[in-house]
Amino acid sequence: MENRKPGYTTKMLTAPYAKKDPFNSLHMPVYETAAFEFDTSEDIAAAFQDKKPAHAYSRSSNPSVEYLESKVVAATGGRAALAMASGMAAISTTILALVRPGENIIASPNLFGHTYGLFSKTLPDLGIEVRFCNLLDPASLGTSIDNKTKLVFFETVTNPQLEVVNIEELVKVARRNKLLVLADSTLTPFNVFDAKSYGIDLEVMSSTKFISGGATSVGGIIVDTGVNDWSGEEILAPLYEKKKGMALIAKLRKEIFRHFGPAMSPRTAQLQSMGLDILALRVERSFTNCMKLAEHLTGHPGIKKVTYPGMPGSEFYELSKKQFNGVPGTLLTFDLDSEESCFAFMNKLLIIRRATNMNDNKSLIIHPWSTIYFEYPESKRIELGVRDTMIRLSVGIEDIDDLIEDIEQALK
Repeated sequence: MENRKPGYTTKMLTAPYAKKDPFNSLHMPVYETAAFEFDTSEDIAAAFQDKKPAHAYSRSSNPSVEYLESKVVAATGGRAALAMASGMAAISTTILALVRPGENIIASPNLFGHTYGLFSKTLPDLGIEVRFCNLLDPASLGTSIDNKTKLVFFETVTNPQLEVVNIEELVKVARRNKLLVLADSTLTPFNVFDAKSYGIDLEVMSSTKFISGGATSVGGIIVDTGVNDWSGEEILAPLYEKKKGMALIAKLRKEIFRHFGPAMSPRTAQLQSMGLDILALRVERSFTNCMKLAEHLTGHPGIKKVTYPGMPGSEFYELSKKQFNGVPGTLLTFDLDSEESCFAFMNKLLIIRRATNMNDNKSLIIHPWSTIYFEYPESKRIELGVRDTMIRLSVGIEDIDDLIEDIEQALK
């Protein structure tokens, strides 16, 4: 072990506690408490004045949550991590910490439905413009960038369109224009995607998905990859003088995060810490199942179209091999001949569950047109790459023969 670094799962299973547990528990205990006592008045004053690291109130920090954050840092090689109540909290909080009213950000319109809602409705109401661009052609972004543009946001694999951007080229364009790069890597977990190595400033994800260990809890994660020292961000200047590279995390924890209050619960943190331990095992099984299903459905007489970037026939196959070690998530879509056919098929399934969410241990299926995107006009749904014939399947860890048999009987 002296000559090499431990693997992902070993790092997760051997991550140390911040302080030795008095009972030598092999799992970080759940500190289900609101407040923490201090020995002296001087100690509590020092904690509030940020002169001494300590937990004072669980809305700001908690030992169980801190342990999850430390494991995320170990998994990513990042500078710091912040755990939150949901993936949407992670996205919105990060943007509010870095972008002022009157400024703008750039994103692809092909996004998870609620992220698109945040960008198209809520942020503009707060005075933050979102400019939707085709990120599949990073070179074309120049016409959308001005001196008020702060960052580029993208999903490593878009949901449910399953598009893959050329991250290396996108980061080059962002750097030339002095923009921050914020990646949502929910579909490509830490063991298959290294955001830091691509020069990404910040990584966010819904930890409800792969990290939770099987949909046990709802959460979100922000990772400061350590690529940026934050010295050039005017909005962080007051904190940079004191915190240097930790300026953004300080602004999040001491201001945005604390004031909006999207704290992760201690129990959720414990569940997700244990989820990190088995993440690589779950990803491997789900990916194997996903590939076999994609291969089985491709060319099937009852299926009009199959989309999965891990398939050799996909236009994103080579990028997926390069960027995600050939594992571009475990989500695929396929089309039937009508919306009615989609509903009839889904209603006949016996093993695959009709439910939202992704990367559960169970395979989950949903019709995005009539659910996640239903609030948008038909023309907008089509513009966003969502079809009424499309079904989204999040592939779980069941026995593959059972999944294939379930799909076959439902197609009859």
